[in-house]
Amino acid sequence: MFVKVEKDYEEMSQRGAEIVAEVVRQKPNAVLGLATGSTPEGLYKCLIDLARKQNLDFSQVTTFNLDEYEGLPAGHPQSYHAFMWEHLFEGLGLREEQTNLLSGIAGDLASECVEYEEKIRRAGGIDIQVLGIGGDGHIAFCEPGSSLAGRTSVVALHPQTISDNARFFETEREVPRRALSMGIGTISEARTCLILAKGEGKADPWSGMIEGPVTSQCPASALQLHPWTIAISDTDAASKLKNLEYYQHVARERADQPVLPPWIVRPELDPRRQAERAIDTNA
Repeated sequence: MFVKVEKDYEEMSQRGAEIVAEVVRQKPNAVLGLATGSTPEGLYKCLIDLARKQNLDFSQVTTFNLDEYEGLPAGHPQSYHAFMWEHLFEGLGLREEQTNLLSGIAGDLASECVEYEEKIRRAGGIDIQVLGIGGDGHIAFCEPGSSLAGRTSVVALHPQTISDNARFFETEREVPRRALSMGIGTISEARTCLILAKGEGKADPWSGMIEGPVTSQCPASALQLHPWTIAISDTDAASKLKNLEYYQHVARERADQPVLPPWIVRPELDPRRQAERAIDTNA
């Protein structure tokens, strides 16, 4: 895991946007995994600015979002469909057919989840997955206790998540109690993971993710096992890291090294695929 600490939210957002933009430069038909919530808003704003200033072409990218509330139609102002079009898709000029989001009102939610996994597979897998972290350590809507090998499914939201998200609704009673979400196993298959955190309120789960044990009680800790996770936070979120000075030292020493893995453009170099081939050969 590559741990980077930026001075504030604006610099964190700019650094994250530059990483996503670099993926698209290297691979114009990249598959982007996207998150919602207040944390990635700054990244999306910076990414739109970069696209305009540097004339980046997003016309070939495909996107997949992490999750969606059950029961909210795409046109609902608090749906993640609405969020993405407001904060990113329209600004990048994406066409609807380039975007993929789970439907919270599908007639068969279980089938919707299975088909979403198949769509990701047909697209060739996700090149970079943008993530935020919840106050209880969740990623996507994978709450504490979620299987670290889980796939896209219908999940029950933790009371803390419901409370945290109440600020987006008129009252807490209006917050949906269930959602459709990629599983940790799905997320972990992305070629690169980019996770962001801002504010002192995320300091405990952030330190748990980076320095704690790998445990379903802090779902984000599963990223310790990912071959190329980039973790960027502001100084407040990093305030409880015990090895902060070392992470800053590593960031300085690696300043001239590639920020992305070679398997973004050459998937056959992904160590997980090499391990799978070795198993097949020995079987």
